Amino acid sequence: MFDKILIANRGAIAVRIERTLREMGIPSVAVYTRADQDSLHVDQGDEAVLIGEGAAKESYLNLELILDTAVATGAQAIHPGYGFLSENAEFARACRDRGIAFIGPTPEQMELFGLKHSAREVALKAGVPLLPGTALISEVEEALTQAALIGYPVILKSTAGGGGIGMRVCADEEALDAAFDSVRHLAETNFKNAGLFLEKYIAKARHVEVQIFGNQFGEVIALGERDCSIQRRNQKVIEESPAPDLPNCVRTAMYEAATNLASEAGYRSAGTVEFLYDPDEQRFYFLEVNTRLQVEHGVTEKVLGIDLVKWMVLEAADELRNLSSLVGTPQGHSIQARIYAEDCLQQFRPSAGQLDRVVFSEKARIETWVRDGLEVTTLYDPMLAKIIVHGRDRDEAMDKLLSALEETRLYGITTNLLYLQALLKEKECREGKVYTRMLEAFTPEEYALEVIDGGVQTTVQDWPGRAGHWDVGVPPCGPMDPLSFRIGNKLLGNTDNAPGLELTLRGGTYRFRAGMTFCLTGADMNAELDGSRVLMYEPIVATAGQTLSFGEAVAGMRSYLTVAGGFDVPAILGSAATFTLGGFGGHGGRALRVGDVISVNSPRVAGEKVDRIESRKGALVPELGQVMSRKWSIGVIPGPHCTEEFLRPEYLKQLTDTVWEVHFNSSRTGVRLIGPAPIWSREDGGEAGLHPSNIHDNAYAVGTLDLTGDMPILLGPDGPSLGGFVCPVTTASAEFWKLGQLRPGDSVSFKLITLEGADEIRAAQEQWLTELLPGESNSGILAVYTLAAEQKEIMPDYPLLVSEAGERRFRIVIRCAGDENLLVEYGDMELDLTLRFQVHALMQAIKDGGIPVLDLTPGIRSLQVHLDRSQITVAEASRRILELDRNLPPLASISVPSRIVRLPLSWDDPATQLAIQRYQQTVRPDAPWCPSNLEFIRRVNGLDDIEEVRRIVFDANYLVLGLGDVYLGAPVATPTDPRHRLVTTKYNPARTWTPENAVGIGGAYMCVYGMEGPGGYQFVGRTIQMWNRLRSTESFQPGKPWLLRFFDQIQFYPVEADELLKLREDFLRGRYEADITETTFDLGEYLVFLDSIQESAGEFRSKQQEAFRAERESWRELGLAEYVSEGDQGPAAQEEELPPGTEAVRCSMPGSVWKVLVEVGQIVRKGDIIAIEESMKMEFPQYAVCDGTVASIHVSPGDAVHTGQLIAGLIISDQSEVAS
Repeated sequence: MFDKILIANRGAIAVRIERTLREMGIPSVAVYTRADQDSLHVDQGDEAVLIGEGAAKESYLNLELILDTAVATGAQAIHPGYGFLSENAEFARACRDRGIAFIGPTPEQMELFGLKHSAREVALKAGVPLLPGTALISEVEEALTQAALIGYPVILKSTAGGGGIGMRVCADEEALDAAFDSVRHLAETNFKNAGLFLEKYIAKARHVEVQIFGNQFGEVIALGERDCSIQRRNQKVIEESPAPDLPNCVRTAMYEAATNLASEAGYRSAGTVEFLYDPDEQRFYFLEVNTRLQVEHGVTEKVLGIDLVKWMVLEAADELRNLSSLVGTPQGHSIQARIYAEDCLQQFRPSAGQLDRVVFSEKARIETWVRDGLEVTTLYDPMLAKIIVHGRDRDEAMDKLLSALEETRLYGITTNLLYLQALLKEKECREGKVYTRMLEAFTPEEYALEVIDGGVQTTVQDWPGRAGHWDVGVPPCGPMDPLSFRIGNKLLGNTDNAPGLELTLRGGTYRFRAGMTFCLTGADMNAELDGSRVLMYEPIVATAGQTLSFGEAVAGMRSYLTVAGGFDVPAILGSAATFTLGGFGGHGGRALRVGDVISVNSPRVAGEKVDRIESRKGALVPELGQVMSRKWSIGVIPGPHCTEEFLRPEYLKQLTDTVWEVHFNSSRTGVRLIGPAPIWSREDGGEAGLHPSNIHDNAYAVGTLDLTGDMPILLGPDGPSLGGFVCPVTTASAEFWKLGQLRPGDSVSFKLITLEGADEIRAAQEQWLTELLPGESNSGILAVYTLAAEQKEIMPDYPLLVSEAGERRFRIVIRCAGDENLLVEYGDMELDLTLRFQVHALMQAIKDGGIPVLDLTPGIRSLQVHLDRSQITVAEASRRILELDRNLPPLASISVPSRIVRLPLSWDDPATQLAIQRYQQTVRPDAPWCPSNLEFIRRVNGLDDIEEVRRIVFDANYLVLGLGDVYLGAPVATPTDPRHRLVTTKYNPARTWTPENAVGIGGAYMCVYGMEGPGGYQFVGRTIQMWNRLRSTESFQPGKPWLLRFFDQIQFYPVEADELLKLREDFLRGRYEADITETTFDLGEYLVFLDSIQESAGEFRSKQQEAFRAERESWRELGLAEYVSEGDQGPAAQEEELPPGTEAVRCSMPGSVWKVLVEVGQIVRKGDIIAIEESMKMEFPQYAVCDGTVASIHVSPGDAVHTGQLIAGLIISDQSEVAS
């Protein structure tokens, strides 16, 4: 027997072969491309060898490369699987020449049967019935002549083809003439053989094949038959054994013909003799011999209880004899369904993308290569899996297969799952009346929504989104207008958490693939169903094939499309909500795009007729028409940071007196506002930063007003969980919905409300939602949407619920952060690790103390407590937390679990250098930290050279104080040794782009960026990933895709940039693991250490402070600002007058110009794109308003523009001029 076998294949068959080799105790060698590196076959092989980037021609079809790999790994045999090189006689011969066993027939047998014309000759000699056909044909003229003699329809085939490739049914002379060159090209491309021939085509023929097996001792056996008639594009979809409705006399004759044919050739190993069966005549005809293992071999194995792969290995080792004695009596019935990545209702168009989650039935045999997070490409065959079942009879097997398919989910891409389920319910299929062309007219309803145009940004969301992961930087996501979203589900009778679609500004177009009930809420986008206006806030019935199209919202920003039953998408970290920045949740972790098909749960139809849509009167519509506006009043609760240590007392009056404008650079992460600078009560942020807005990192509440420098940002549901900026007020939870409807250019006024006032609005809103019933008159909603003014004067110290010092070691302050969160702070505003341990002790006490919370998120010296408001009030929670704090143990006794995590660091990595270059070019050319962040760090810390910076970074032991700064497990950490605490300023303005996992220093903290995005820390290099959405590994535990934990100790070791790229690729796949050592961190011992280095640490800090002062002085001498804000848009330039006969193209919204796509003198048609504007972190084409010639262009890339601003002038042309 062989010591090692290489599998020259990929996907499901490679996994299948590995399974048998594992059972036989034979080590396997897998080969793979970079495009396939996440395939299960890579992990399940005993060895795995990379053989290319992706293209099959350069990898799986490269026989020399495969052979060299076999030799290099010491493989004694090669199993080719099916497809690729499995029927390549040249490859089989080359294996033999190199002394490597080819597990399959001989090269001579492959040549004999591989060319269909020679196979026909052997079949004729063996007395096997043949269809009328031809020898090889080289010219189309000859094909047309022969077809006329045979009689149409005919099938044009490649002599070297297989798997349905290189076949075309031709109904007449015109079709044959059109197909000839195409089929020849396919044959040459896929099989390196352009030979073609013709056969008579039977319209309602069945495809029945006999499994044969032979050995070198001359034994040949027929191992039953399979019906493979259900096909699409000449590729099989459903296969079963035994063949239904096949007379025994025909079955016996088929076996005899197949064994005679195999015996004639002295056939070895597994093979299949395919027949075309005419059920009307009860006659069968030879098609071809597949000299390999078939995709559908599993159904034969289930019926006969054998392992064909094992047989092939034994035969190749000359250890397989007495074949007939190894086969028992066939038992029951087996059926297989192939799961393809394709859209069956769009001509079986291939599908590609990220598999969000894979769920297979445990009641079936599954052969697959896919897993959660895998990226499906169009480089290879679209088959994702085979589902195989076995029953006592065909009916039971059919039922089992249908059940298994209904349990299967392949979320994130379009598959044929719904199509197969519909097929198995068809009468012809159930009765076994199958034939090869039965799917040509089969277009079933699929309970799904097809995306024709995804609009500006459409995502799947659910309410309330994710909870419990704020502490590791996972935002809740969910609908940005939760009230409108919830109303839609209520009106449909859905559960509150049923997933729906959030449509932004312009909704797009969608097709219902089955009848279903839907509801539109939120901003009115003038939706039409097949051209008929659709009422808002009204359950509407759509029939299969109807198209729902949306325009642009006139007022408001987001509309919601909910469907009865909700969309069928997976819960990732507890929610179906899409987090586009993180690339997970919803459908593919992204906004919907053309061609997506989203399944819908549990069909429900309300019963109304579609022709009644126009006449329906929605009870909510008249009232809701008064709600959406371009002028908004938002209720905010003071806190957490409106107190006088941050802002002057008059700030709150400034906030409420100002009419703010929504900035174009707003999105789901946050809504930016244009208005006056805050009235600060301090000059800077001390240790936290140069700007008075800077504080030591703490958790944010959704809806808080974050003062990023002087720019106020209302943080949205996709916003960061942790950051270092003052937040003076927080939106009341019942007012969150308004944030989702703010659009660029809208005006916003703030009203201060108390916690009691917020609770009153919240209670009214929840009561109204509870009483809202489908089909009922639901008036009174205006009271829910309307904000009443507070009578009580609210002072800046309002958020201070507790402030207690006394004889305590640390002062404790409990601030309200809206009506759902409390922010507990300890001590003074300074970096003191003992404060973080006090926070940890309190967090553990709250967990153990039974306070109902949704999230606990620690900062540097603070803890945010997200309360479950359905069970506790803010006041009661504050009282209980203070009580817990008073009973905390002495800090000196605290010892916490810790790990030493050694991470590779590419020093001054090329990716970080690129980010610096971009920043200089596009944001701030005169920034003192450019062109080298490392040189800047050296200067501000008073170090002699960059090598000393490097030494400190690699010697430091960074203690992780927080996670999620910014997002997805990104650590904020500080060196345990104060002499390693390099201090810096942050970028201002911030970078617009930071590479994923860049390592930076800001203030006295080190951060590893969890993902790409903006940033401000000074770069030192780049490391491996902090988050793994691909899979669980030793470093990333199941259900916890983040690497680090609180109080981990990070230590860096140097690697080269190229080495890091390889480690990053391997790390997510478990081929490389982080070096992690379990330990503890004892605070008492640490405090003793600090006492021992007090003098040298003080000297280091004094030197730093002097260098920092000198650096700031040099800025002043050079005229460089210490802080540069993002700046408001300047006054609009005076618009040029356009000459008569010139039509203006104007901006549709405020934003910045990304691209100008035309030039003066260019002829354009109405609807052509003139320029692309960027707003709300999305792209908006600006279109030509008429046919004409570009006379003038008034903007350039990078220009800030406002609504209605002139972009270009077009000289109007008539149609004939443009056409010419």
